[in-house]
Amino acid sequence: MLYFDGTPATEAEIAPMLDVQIHRGPDQGAVIVDGVCGLGNRRLAIQDISPSGALPMRDGDNIIAFNGEIYNHPRLRRLLEMEGARYRSNSDTETILKLYRRDGQQLLHSLRGMFAFALWDTPNQRLTVARDRLGEKPLYYYHDERVFVFASEIKSLLMHPAVPRESAFDAHLLALYLGYGYIPAPLTAFKGIKALLPGHVITITGRDFQPQQYWTPPHPARYSPLTAEFEARKCDELREALGESVRQALISDVPLGAFLSGGLDSSLIVALMRRHQNGTIRTFSIGFAGDDSFDETQYARQVASRLGTEHTAFTVNPQAFDLAPTLVWHHDQPFADSSAIPTYLVSQLTRQQVTVALTGDGGDELFAGYERFYAHALVQRMAALPRSLWSGVANAIRVLPEGTGYYNVIKRAGRFARGASLPPALAYYDWIRLFNRDQIGALTGATSDDAGLHFAAQMGTRVELADLLRINMLTYLPDDLLIKTDRSSMAVSLETRAPFLDHWLVEMAATIPDNLKLKGSTTKYLLKKVAEDLLPAEIIHRPKHGFGVPLGAWLRTDIRHVRDLLLDARARERGLLDTAAVTRLLDEHAAGKRDHGGRLWSLLTLELWHRLFIDAAQPVKP
Repeated sequence: MLYFDGTPATEAEIAPMLDVQIHRGPDQGAVIVDGVCGLGNRRLAIQDISPSGALPMRDGDNIIAFNGEIYNHPRLRRLLEMEGARYRSNSDTETILKLYRRDGQQLLHSLRGMFAFALWDTPNQRLTVARDRLGEKPLYYYHDERVFVFASEIKSLLMHPAVPRESAFDAHLLALYLGYGYIPAPLTAFKGIKALLPGHVITITGRDFQPQQYWTPPHPARYSPLTAEFEARKCDELREALGESVRQALISDVPLGAFLSGGLDSSLIVALMRRHQNGTIRTFSIGFAGDDSFDETQYARQVASRLGTEHTAFTVNPQAFDLAPTLVWHHDQPFADSSAIPTYLVSQLTRQQVTVALTGDGGDELFAGYERFYAHALVQRMAALPRSLWSGVANAIRVLPEGTGYYNVIKRAGRFARGASLPPALAYYDWIRLFNRDQIGALTGATSDDAGLHFAAQMGTRVELADLLRINMLTYLPDDLLIKTDRSSMAVSLETRAPFLDHWLVEMAATIPDNLKLKGSTTKYLLKKVAEDLLPAEIIHRPKHGFGVPLGAWLRTDIRHVRDLLLDARARERGLLDTAAVTRLLDEHAAGKRDHGGRLWSLLTLELWHRLFIDAAQPVKP
């Protein structure tokens, strides 16, 4: 925290903020107060686990609170020591302090890694608060006329007496949440609390400040005529950049492993770990009882056997409804992505053996891995067909019952046809949105499509593959995927690392023409070329499979509990959602007419968030 009016910061104010997020750092915690500024840190010890690496850390007149990993710390340290810097630890945190002494705020351009930090410069009475380029590590803040307060999690902010605990949900925010399935940053579910965007920094020397962008994601290259020589050169560049990213992500003084789903991205990460690391590599996967279409553990075992890893596969039974309050607590906001369930469970089980796990996050965003990218290209090729034809197909499919399986044909065909009936930007959004315009209107009474308009404003006028990759990098990746991974893993004190999101690799990938990412019907074309000498062909070329759970089937089993929660007096009295519309969703799902599993999950997390964070006299962990 930083007081603008001269009020001294106190340890008594910061200690409760630390206690509520002890899961993020169970190994050590402390507070340093310096006049109007106070910094607190919980530490998950990864690099230099000795007391000399304790946080917050002071170096002369500068103090830092830090979350994350600086992967190029060893190289930076060697350079700084050659220039005369003297270290008292082996911690990457100390390298940030030494860089600040040399470069000031320009230090950000030297860092490769994932991070959020706050650095207090006592002589200049200056606070610098920064977040990594891609948004792997979170940072939230609140300010009024007297104080600026910041933390890794919103629940921590709520422990400060100056921060109000009031819902920000109005008609517009509700429409955004129901459309996206998450709340797009910098907005949050709480009035007055904002998320610092990825690649941004806040510098405070007085009362006035504005977040400044220090890194801009590169716009992916568009279509380009190709030669065999050019393709081979880009393949070599990608292989080298990805190998370097994995190699540097292996730095750790504690046990390290990897999530292994059996898909291309996680399998390639593990294959490169094998290339750069001798000895045992521990890998982990998870499967679910009750629906084989969601179970990838057989592919994970195949990759583990091929690469010689020490593999652990978990199988769990349905428990979505029981897990919901815990997940809402850790996410601090309503969050509709049900893949948080398997991410939390595999993190929980992985943490029993290791402290750090590498992931394949980011591969789909960089290299066009989602089927919706191919769907977009397919619609463009069939542009001569009138949209009214697709609308008629969508209406015909709508009368057919939907199954809950991962590859359910009726559900997928209906979604494709509905999107194909819309203009290009809205077509793409329709494939990713949770509730469509009509459903949001029925639930909220809204007459405008606020969510669609919000997406279209960010999308811009061009809707080519390169533009779709950019919008995914700016929205879905930081606001959904990385939040899910961070909260689910840190809930159990497990650090996850995503080698695909090294910003050097991101910048290199942006130079690859989009027709080397999606080539014909082949998604992630060039990445698959890189994998050819590392993985079996049946893993490289098997159909895309997201990290999901049989949520629709699970919620049908729990439909009575879901109904009781969404239709009880407290939920109705909020006046946020039309009771008849909610009832219709429940009835259609229970009868098997529609798979509303994801939509009902979003409404569950919305209601549970109100109960845990707004209704309660004090937020209490469930």
